[in-house]
Amino acid sequence: MIKKFFKTYVVDALSHMAFGLFCSLILGLIIGQIAKIPGLDFLDFIAQALSASSPLVGACIGLAIAYGLKCHPLVMISSAIVGALGYQFGGPVGAYLAVIVGSNVGMLVSKKTPVDIILTPLVTIVVGGLIAKYCCSPINDFMLYLGSLINKATTLNPFMMGIVVSVLVGCALTLPISSVAICVMLGIDGLAAGAATVGCCAQMIGFAVISYKDNGIGGFISQGLGTSMLQIGNIAKKPIIWLAPTLTAAILGPVSTLLLKMTNNSLGAGMGTSGLVGPLATYATMSETAPSPVSLIIKIVCLYFVAPALLSLGIHFIMKKLGLVKPGDFKLGE
Repeated sequence: MIKKFFKTYVVDALSHMAFGLFCSLILGLIIGQIAKIPGLDFLDFIAQALSASSPLVGACIGLAIAYGLKCHPLVMISSAIVGALGYQFGGPVGAYLAVIVGSNVGMLVSKKTPVDIILTPLVTIVVGGLIAKYCCSPINDFMLYLGSLINKATTLNPFMMGIVVSVLVGCALTLPISSVAICVMLGIDGLAAGAATVGCCAQMIGFAVISYKDNGIGGFISQGLGTSMLQIGNIAKKPIIWLAPTLTAAILGPVSTLLLKMTNNSLGAGMGTSGLVGPLATYATMSETAPSPVSLIIKIVCLYFVAPALLSLGIHFIMKKLGLVKPGDFKLGE
C-alpha cells in the first residue's frame, strides 16, 4: 500500500510535473533567448506567455500530473485550471498539491452520475481551488525559510558561502520548487548569485553527462539546456544518484566565489544552463568590468560547462566502481 502510494504520488506525479514545467516555463525561457537574436524578436510573445508569472505554467503542470495519474478526460482537463490556481498561490509545489487532491476527489465522482459533464469538473476545480487558496500558504512559508538560509549564507566568508549557496540553490533547481523564484524574491546578486548559478549548472550539466548512456542525446539536451528536475522521479526512487551533481556543486561554489569571483543577477542565478540564461546573464553582468570579453567567455565556459561535466563524471565513475549506481538508474520516462 505504502509502496504503491509512493510510486503514484511521488515518483509518477513528480516525473510528469517535470514534463509540464519543461513544456511551459523552461521552453518559454529558451524561446525568450532565441527571440533576442536580431530578426527573431517576433517570437517574444510566446516567451511572455510562458513566463514564470504566467498561469499557463501551472496549467501545464496540472495537465501533466493528471495525465500521469491516468485521470479521466474531464478530470484531466479540469486539472489544468486547478494547476493554474495552485501555481498562483504556491508556485510549482502548490500546483502539485492542488492537482493531487483535486484530481483524486474528482475521480471519486467521475462517471458516477448522469450529470457527469457538470459535476466532475465542478468538484475537481472547487476542491482543487480551495486547496490552492487555503493550504498552499505553508509553501510560501517554506520559500521564505529557504530564502533566509541563503541570506545567512551570504553573510559568511566566501568559502562557506560558496558551498552553502551553490548546494542549496542547485538542489532547489532539481526539486519541484522554483529556484528562479527564490533568487528573484531574495534579490540575490553579486558573488552569491555567481555561486547559485554554478550550483544550478552543476546539477544540470552533471545529470546530463552522467545519464547520457541511459537517455542519449535527447535526454542530454533536455537536462543540460532544460532542467535537471526531469530526474526527480529517479531521485525519489534512489536518492544516492543525486550525490555526484551535488558534490560537484559543493566543490565549484568556492571556486566561483574565491578564485574566479563570478557574479550574476537574480534572474540568471536560479536558471543555470537552462536556455543558456545563466551564462548569458553572467556575461551581461560582468562584461563591463571584465578585462576582456574573450577571457570572460573562457571563464564562463570552463566553470559552467567543462568543470561540472568532468567533476560529475569523475565522481560518477567512482560510485559505479563502488556499486552505488548502475545502468538504468537515470533513465527518464517517456
